[in-house]
Amino acid sequence: MAKKYCYLFSEGNANMRELLGGKGANLAEMTGMGLPVPQGFTISTEACTQYYEDGREINPDIQAEINEYITKMEEITGKKFGDKENPLLVSVRSGARASMPGMMDTILNLGLNEEVVNVIAEKSGNARWAWDCYRRFIQMYSDVVMEVGKKYFEELIDKMKAERGVTQDVELTADDLKELASQFKAEYKEKIGAEFPTDPKEQLMGAVKAVFRSWDNPRANVYRRDNDIPYSWGTAVNVQSMAFGNMGDDCGTGVAFTRDPATGEKKLMGEFLTNAQGEDVVAGVRTPMPIAQMAEKFPEAFEEFQKVCKTLEDHYRDMQDMEFTVEHGKLYMLQTRNGKRTAQAALKIACDLVDEGMRTEQEAVLMIEPRNLDTLLHPQFDAKAIKAATPIGKGLGASPGAACGKIVFTADDAEIWNERGEKVVLVRLETSPEDITGMKSSQGILTVRGGMTSHAAVVARGMGTC
Repeated sequence: MAKKYCYLFSEGNANMRELLGGKGANLAEMTGMGLPVPQGFTISTEACTQYYEDGREINPDIQAEINEYITKMEEITGKKFGDKENPLLVSVRSGARASMPGMMDTILNLGLNEEVVNVIAEKSGNARWAWDCYRRFIQMYSDVVMEVGKKYFEELIDKMKAERGVTQDVELTADDLKELASQFKAEYKEKIGAEFPTDPKEQLMGAVKAVFRSWDNPRANVYRRDNDIPYSWGTAVNVQSMAFGNMGDDCGTGVAFTRDPATGEKKLMGEFLTNAQGEDVVAGVRTPMPIAQMAEKFPEAFEEFQKVCKTLEDHYRDMQDMEFTVEHGKLYMLQTRNGKRTAQAALKIACDLVDEGMRTEQEAVLMIEPRNLDTLLHPQFDAKAIKAATPIGKGLGASPGAACGKIVFTADDAEIWNERGEKVVLVRLETSPEDITGMKSSQGILTVRGGMTSHAAVVARGMGTC
């Protein structure tokens, strides 16, 4: 039996993280729970490892299996790649075992070419949507797969908006977007020296390769080092049929947490954009509205979403971070994962889950990262006061916490003032070992020179001083 590299969402579950990556395993788990997930398949982390072993190429066996799974996906969705009647469009997303938000690459609307755009424009009666999808796809594919920088395309969009006298992307018409798409393709040809690919299968292989390659990009490597994620793990690739949040005002997309990730408070927190695709929310392209307003725009989808949130939190017994899309008022879940949170939130959530009977005390203790506890043991500024205050300067935060006091410029003064009962902050060009007693007497230390590994920083961290 040859090794299996692809798994339909209906073939996996949450325990298969090592093979399917976090996103793929959770999509499979949600599918098994009967939640509304656009269907697709996951190319395993082993295929990524194999790609690197084969000198950064996808070998013929894996390519054949991917093509076989496209056929299975076509059967499930009733749509076909590149079809003139009912074309299949997919998203291609990375998904490593450990969550690495924004570190690797995503491509939406894959499967489009001029013919397919004309078909979906006519079928949907919505030419603006069709051309919007196509120009987004050209932009993402060029950037992620062919490494033509985003800025060239953004300059073309800005130029077009200026010519039309509009400020928002959504104000551009179907004809404007059609013109943009041809400008984008011309830009692609100029930079790459070849025409933009029209064959969906060629597009897909290019995209899968790009996701595997992004496992080794500088952003991902830095993030992995900082978070102790082994290089050998590799990433999985999720190929998922598209749900469209950009087909009009009865569509939208959002990101939400089942609890507040900053404070841990038990309330739905999130953001939502109408007539947009997921990347717009995550990338901060447009300013979204709070999730509560979704209740007014899409009451039925919002009600269903609240039920899904409860189902997921009860199932995973932890705070969830979810991405979703609403297409013509219908809800689709695109991902869920245990949400990242501050140390304060982690503590509150762990305690609340025990009170709610979802976790034992032993489990709750294990939910707290030991290194996060350190930040809780330092004085903190009131979050509201910080927001209201105007900063007069910024520096490197070498040690966690906050400090408040009168400024002194020598270690001796710090000692003397401290003995008088005054709270002081020691300000120096740089500190030296003989300043240690003054440093001990201070609430905080500010130096003009030196970085995170300077004497002041190392000593302050050791003493627990800010």
